[in-house]
Amino acid sequence: MVKFLSLSQAVAENLHDGDTVAFEGFTHLIPTAAAHEAIRQGFRDLTLIRMTPDLIYDQMIGMGMASKIVFSYVGNPGVGLLRRARDAIENGFPRAIETEEHSHAGMANAYEAGAAGLPCAVFRGYRGAGLVAVNPNIRSVTCPFTGEALAAVPSIRPDVTFIHAQKADRKGNVLVEGIIGIQKEAVLAARRAVVTVEEVVDNFDDLHPNLTVLPRWTIAAISIVPGGSHPSYAHGYYARDNAAYLEWDDIAADREKFQAWMRKNVIESTADDFAVRVEHLRTAA
Repeated sequence: MVKFLSLSQAVAENLHDGDTVAFEGFTHLIPTAAAHEAIRQGFRDLTLIRMTPDLIYDQMIGMGMASKIVFSYVGNPGVGLLRRARDAIENGFPRAIETEEHSHAGMANAYEAGAAGLPCAVFRGYRGAGLVAVNPNIRSVTCPFTGEALAAVPSIRPDVTFIHAQKADRKGNVLVEGIIGIQKEAVLAARRAVVTVEEVVDNFDDLHPNLTVLPRWTIAAISIVPGGSHPSYAHGYYARDNAAYLEWDDIAADREKFQAWMRKNVIESTADDFAVRVEHLRTAA
C-alpha cells in the first residue's frame, strides 16, 4: 500500500546500495529533489538508468555513486557535455563506470517490455547503427511469422523508479500532465516506485480526461516536495530555469568547484529548500 512519507524516509526505505534505479523525467518533471536526497544519503554501486541523463546523473556520477549507467543520451540539454560523467568514463574519476548505450527507441521499448513483464523488447531498429558493435545487449531475432530480422534488447526492470509529478490525491493516486515521456512505463516496470509531487488534493474529479493517472497500487511512497523538479520545469507550476543549466556547465568543468557546489547546495541543503528556490519561477509561470 502506498505511504505518504518525508522524502528522506521514502528514499531510505526504497533505495539500497547496489540497486538498479531509474530517476525518470523527460524535459520536465525531472526528480531532482529525490536525486539530491539519494546523494545526501550516500548510496553506492548503483546502476543508473535514464533515457536522457542530465544534471542529476552528472551529480550522482560525480559523487561516486554509480558503477554503471544505462542510457540513450548523455548531455546537458541545450548546453553540451555532462562533464562529471565524461570525467568518470574517460578518466575513472572519481571512479570508473560501466556504460550501456542505447537509442531512445531502444530504451522506450525496453521500459515498455519491463512494464508488461516481458523478458525483452523486440522492435525495428539499430540497422546500420554503430551501437551494435559496442553494446552486446543489442541482439537480433527472426520473426517466426515473416522471417524479418528484428532488434532485441533486455527489458528494463528497475529495483526502484523515482519520478516527479504534479499532484497526488489523498488516496495515493498520482496525476501527471504535460510531456509524459517514459515515466508511466518506468513506474510500472519497477519493483518499487517513489513519487515526489507538487501538492496533494482531495480528488481528481474536476480534471480533464487527457492526462495520466498512476493508480495507488503502482506506488510505494509519495513525498510532497514543492519545486522538486527544479531546475527543470513542472507544467502548470513553474518554468524551466535555463540559467541553471548554463551555470552547471561551468560548475561541473572543475572537480573542486563541483565538490564545493555539491556541499553547499546538496549535502548541506534539504528537500524543503526546493520550495524557496523555485518560488520566483512559480510566480512567473
